[in-house]
Formats: sequence, structure tokens, C-alpha cells
Amino acid sequence: QVQLVESGGGLVQAGGSLRLSCAASGRTFSMGWFRQAPGKEREFVAAISWSAGSTYYVDSVKGRFTISRDNAKKTLYLQMTSLKPEDTAVYYCAASFRTGLTTGTTGYDYWGQGTQVTVSS
Repeated sequence: QVQLVESGGGLVQAGGSLRLSCAASGRTFSMGWFRQAPGKEREFVAAISWSAGSTYYVDSVKGRFTISRDNAKKTLYLQMTSLKPEDTAVYYCAASFRTGLTTGTTGYDYWGQGTQVTVSS
């Protein structure tokens, strides 16, 4: 069983930046970030392979968000810049024992509890 704990969420003005962190209790392979806004389904944001050699982003965050990981610290990051009000959501960290990148929620085996990101206009 792998536990994931997110941190770093908060309230920020449009155009601002935040960095989310996700600490894992054990080894994982591919990892990802998802988000869920009120009344909407959980959506994929970004994914990264074990070696960090491969990353993938949803079009709406390309060029603004950067996913990275430090395997020695068992920590996943999401650097978010140029934030927009539509980025407001609960952000979830997810971990998979699969080696390939996946954008679907069913491709992940463990989930964190989520951290709230609110972007004011």
C-alpha cells in the first residue's frame, strides 16, 4: 500500500504561481496530477514516467505547468505558473505501478486526499 500526501495548495491571484508537492510512502512508477472543480468530473492534468524522461500535459496547461519528481525523496511536484481562475480545483496526486504514461483515472493505483487551489480574478 502506498500513501500519497499532497501539499502546497492555497489562494492565489490570477497570473500568480504555486508549487504542489506529493510525498509518497513507497516506490511508484508513473505518477500524475489530476484536478476536480465543483460539479465537474476529475480531469487529467499531467503525468511523468519513473525516470522523468517522459512527461505529458493536457492542452490547457501546456507551457504553464511543469511536472517533475525527485525519486530519492519520493516526491512529485507540479509547478504552476500564469494561473487562471479556471485552474481553480482540488488537485490530486496519483501513482501507478505501470511504466507507461496514462491519462485515465483507471490507470492509477493510488490517490492522495487532494489539495485545494483557488485562483482569484
